[in-house]
Amino acid sequence: MTTPSNDSAFVERADSSRYETDTPVQYAVQDGIASVTICRPDFNNAQNSQMTYALDAAFRRAVDDDAVKVIVLRGAGKHFSAGHDIGTPGRDINKPFDRVQLWWDHTNKPGGEFLYAREQEVYLGMCRRWRELPKPTIAMVQGACIAGGLMLAWVCDLIVASDDAFFQDPVVRMGIPGVEYFAHPYELHPRIAKEFLFVGDRMGADRAYQMGMVNRVVPRDELEAATYALAARIAAQPRMGLALTKQAINHVEDLQGKRTAMDAVFAWHHFAHAHNELLSGDKLGGYDARAMAQANKQVAGTGTEKIGEEA
Repeated sequence: MTTPSNDSAFVERADSSRYETDTPVQYAVQDGIASVTICRPDFNNAQNSQMTYALDAAFRRAVDDDAVKVIVLRGAGKHFSAGHDIGTPGRDINKPFDRVQLWWDHTNKPGGEFLYAREQEVYLGMCRRWRELPKPTIAMVQGACIAGGLMLAWVCDLIVASDDAFFQDPVVRMGIPGVEYFAHPYELHPRIAKEFLFVGDRMGADRAYQMGMVNRVVPRDELEAATYALAARIAAQPRMGLALTKQAINHVEDLQGKRTAMDAVFAWHHFAHAHNELLSGDKLGGYDARAMAQANKQVAGTGTEKIGEEA
């Protein structure tokens, strides 16, 4: 590992992560549909870097396979995703990986550069790559879809949710204006997006459908069948027609300012990290997974064990 030129600012960060699985993402193909399953159910599919890079590899595999017409993104277990990993043994924020973006390694960088470089790579950069996949993607969402989980669902072209699914971005309590892939005012009416962030409450699947964020809501026991029936109908369309249609609609969103808005909010997001560290010595404002889960429990009035979230 190469140390930065400003040696006085360099702090060696030991990687102490311990993975519970070597396969945090499962991949399968049937009838022209690729199933990409995030698989850390013991931690409600909290996203560490191991999972994120495995997701990227699975999406590339699906894109490279001419037999695949549609990609379904799903989560194993009770919940779709509890968000970024801020508290499991597999939290690997200090571990270097073979990067897919052109930002440099974050692990040996001082100050705000550490998280800024990392989150350009694994959050904003990755999500933009996945949104721009030329093949249609469908998120199959059950249970919790919290903050970082929203990012995974929002990059997909369609969202099919079970009737017990809920959506939440509670990171304002950390002093942070929403997750890194800031699509809130594009997924929701701006006034609803403000409420969603200001209050941090759960939004049930029915309300998400009413707001246009979710395409379909079905009973939990019908979720898989409904999602794959929709995927099969899309898979019957010509590959290039689907790619061009997706590109066209994404382009219109970007003309409406989606990409440049994200760039601005990403900068404010990192100002919040730096502000937190100056005030409390912690980039997340003193919240870890347990503290976030406890706060969510108080808000919801129901148990949300191990459902914590990072910015």
